[in-house]
Amino acid sequence: MTNTSGDAYPLADTMTTTVAAHDGATVLTVAGEVDLATAPALENAIDAILSSKPAALIIDLTSVSFLASAGMATLVAAHQRAGSTTAIAVVAEGPATSRQLKMTSLDQVFALHSTLDDALAALRKR
Repeated sequence: MTNTSGDAYPLADTMTTTVAAHDGATVLTVAGEVDLATAPALENAIDAILSSKPAALIIDLTSVSFLASAGMATLVAAHQRAGSTTAIAVVAEGPATSRQLKMTSLDQVFALHSTLDDALAALRKR
């Protein structure tokens, strides 16, 4: 058996998150791949936002190129943790994100929008 040095998860840094405020909502923009290696970082980012109990959290997955089941589980857990305190909406469009969310009926769990503007407009109507 040969032991090779190197990172066991060389792609673990292929996801980035940024947080911004938009029209009274906190927007978490996620880019890259959300998989088993990066889902914990996404969960940490969501937890940090939810700890301040915002009225609304929009998770924008527009720039996500791959959404694995671990990422979907993180979204469901975030929805459960938010409870009735924080409204959660997800922005996803295209085969890498919205298709999986619809195929697994997660679009029935949380509000799913095709653009950030649509998500913001829906939150304003609440």
